[in-house]
Amino acid sequence: MKITIAMYLGAVFAAGLLAQGPPPGGRGRGFGGGEFGGRDARVLGAGPGGAVVTGAPYSAIETIQRQQALTNGNQISTRTQTNVYRDGQGRIRTEESLPARPGSTEQSRTVITIFDPVGGYRYELNPSTMVARQSPLPPARNGATARPAPPQRPDVSSTNLGTAVINGVTATGTQLTETIPAEAIGNAQAIQIVRTTWVSTDLKVPVEIKTADPRFGTTDMELTNITPAEPSASLFVVPAGYTIQQGGRGPGGPRGAGRRGPRPPQ
Repeated sequence: MKITIAMYLGAVFAAGLLAQGPPPGGRGRGFGGGEFGGRDARVLGAGPGGAVVTGAPYSAIETIQRQQALTNGNQISTRTQTNVYRDGQGRIRTEESLPARPGSTEQSRTVITIFDPVGGYRYELNPSTMVARQSPLPPARNGATARPAPPQRPDVSSTNLGTAVINGVTATGTQLTETIPAEAIGNAQAIQIVRTTWVSTDLKVPVEIKTADPRFGTTDMELTNITPAEPSASLFVVPAGYTIQQGGRGPGGPRGAGRRGPRPPQ
């Protein structure tokens, strides 16, 4: 099994921000409330930093739940679910169900994306129009296969949680705690943001991520119904009858569009 390691979960894990949008600029940005808002920068089923993982096929369901408490006692809760498939060659298919937007005439739909590092392309499939948008994956980096680890920030502490069975698989855990000192962003008291991540030792993907940020609420990601077996090969090719068009819609397109693919093996 060959694994290309880049940045670890850089802006991790892929569609939709927290209900209130991204955190403000300054300290804490992208660590707490925006953790899952950075999903466009990663691919479900890819390894650390969007790495291609071969020889470890599986299928699973990813569920992300967000809860935010408002000052008037009201609460905002959202839940998204995505089916994820990865074959032994590192090809990935995601199927994300998107509800209709409130007040709009559109219907609920499913966004299907295929990341093919073997062929070097990403496909976004639209079952209603039978169109597949094709765009090239980023080229493999030259030189070293891994970036050096970034220096440890003084306001972030890391705790090794060891090994445990999470959602039926063996995983290693890490807890990161960021402390924003009083007055740093206009806060009267210090703010602590905690993120706990469990990564499957065999599959090389997170199976659980929990983030608690008093500014934005909590975000929980769970990878469940994990089946460590080779999915059907038909899931990773554009079905017959589809028209292939060049060029993806990019980050400005609909939810689920514009995710980068895993980097091809070097």
